[in-house]
Amino acid sequence: MSHSTPIQNQLKQKPLNFFWFIPTHGDGSYLGTDHLSRRPDFKYFRQVAMAVDHLGYRGVLLPTGQSCEDSWITAAGLMTATERLKFLVALRPGVTSPAFAARQTVALDRLSNGRLLLNVVVGGNPTELAGDGIFLDHDERYLQGDEFLDIWRRMVSGETVDFEGKYYKVKGARVDFPPVQKPTPPLYFGGSSDAGQELAAQAVDLYLTWGEPLDQVAEKIEAVRKKAASRGRNLRFGMRLHFIVRESEEEAWAAADKLIANISDEQIERAWKRFQNEMDSVGQKRQAALHGGRRDRLVVAPNLWAGVGLVRVGVGTALVGTPKQIAERLREYQALGIDTIVGSGYPHLEEAYRVGELLFPELGLGAVTQELRDEIPNEFSVGAYGGSRLAGRI
Repeated sequence: MSHSTPIQNQLKQKPLNFFWFIPTHGDGSYLGTDHLSRRPDFKYFRQVAMAVDHLGYRGVLLPTGQSCEDSWITAAGLMTATERLKFLVALRPGVTSPAFAARQTVALDRLSNGRLLLNVVVGGNPTELAGDGIFLDHDERYLQGDEFLDIWRRMVSGETVDFEGKYYKVKGARVDFPPVQKPTPPLYFGGSSDAGQELAAQAVDLYLTWGEPLDQVAEKIEAVRKKAASRGRNLRFGMRLHFIVRESEEEAWAAADKLIANISDEQIERAWKRFQNEMDSVGQKRQAALHGGRRDRLVVAPNLWAGVGLVRVGVGTALVGTPKQIAERLREYQALGIDTIVGSGYPHLEEAYRVGELLFPELGLGAVTQELRDEIPNEFSVGAYGGSRLAGRI
């Protein structure tokens, strides 16, 4: 008689899909200073990607924006240096046409043999969006995104598309080659506003939230779940956040303090004004509200620290603590329905190893258990995405 090991039982009950991050805008040991900084460099990106692939992470997120290297070209280069790693690449409604994006999608999915994932990004900074030629207001960007994804999905699925809407018009649009992942690579998306949640419920496969206290995450998941259910859909859920894991609690909090030691009060004030006045992202304002622009209120929940968000655009929270503490926090989020984590840490090469070597064993993840995870049917396959309305399409 065969007996399941604790790791096997844990994996079968509650698998966790753990991603890392390629710092295409640069990296370093400190926030708010160029001291010990690492400029964007493809050789360094490749180091991070190869390490993450070796450690047993499921994939990597490549960010997007004016300060980042292009995520599509970077991903194409890194795909040849990795074996199993999936690449979560930005799909930008408004920045490119849906037809061109559909052809890019199929080409990169074929190049990678089905290792492409798409992160739908409509943007949250009107000034930066203006530089890309986008002058729509907040809610209109999501309406444009809905039209974009309708055309994109139908084209990638093999249809010849005629479409006329408010934002796009195409006639006879098609892609002549099929993707590896049928009918399309999965769509990830994060948006905290009502308009963003409506788009998620309508069009994507996995909804991402930035790291927030449990009650806030629970409220957000419930809202999105209800919106999706009203459309006959059932989404998956994930979370984006930073990690500072050390063997002792004292070491972890010392590392957190060190990360922001060089940030000045003036930098914090400038960042706070930017979050409040220049950006229309609801998610960004929620992140800023956690710390309120103050150094003395950074621990916002057990082991959840908002220090990164004092100056960083995007996710500003980190789980800080020992491997056991952080694993406990992650299981609490899993109980809410989170099955995917997109992590990061400064600097990303060293912290990828710390998370992989210290935290993964507590979660039953990593290179040692990769073979076991691959034996679990349907947990990480393309068919696991999406809901009943799009059954067979996601």
